[in-house]
Amino acid sequence: MFAVEVRDHVMIAHSLQRPVFGPAQGMHGATFVVDAAFFTRDVDEDGLAVDIGAATTVLSEVLKPLNYQNLDEVDIFKGKITTTEVIAKHIFDELASAVASKRLGPGSYRISRLKITLHESHVARGWYEADL
Repeated sequence: MFAVEVRDHVMIAHSLQRPVFGPAQGMHGATFVVDAAFFTRDVDEDGLAVDIGAATTVLSEVLKPLNYQNLDEVDIFKGKITTTEVIAKHIFDELASAVASKRLGPGSYRISRLKITLHESHVARGWYEADL
């Protein structure tokens, strides 16, 4: 399996309004470093699994509507607890849609799996990954 992974970041605010989250129940900010890995079973005639430029652009486009937003007020997260895992799944779904619509170029059809990792800090991260 081949993979290309690109990185960006997103700055958000949110509250995790359940007792299990302790002090994070209150409004707080987070900066997530976001890694998106695109997996293929083969490479093209140029030796590429995925065009890194296209992957970087698409990840940036997916993150843009979340950046500097209070996720408690973003419609797509209404009624959801915006844990790292939930945000990772949302980014996965948006990137999977981009793959399906061939926004990663002519090699989009080769992408068979995605892994989205959100780094909360230098000691903690969460992710969502699945086959497409």
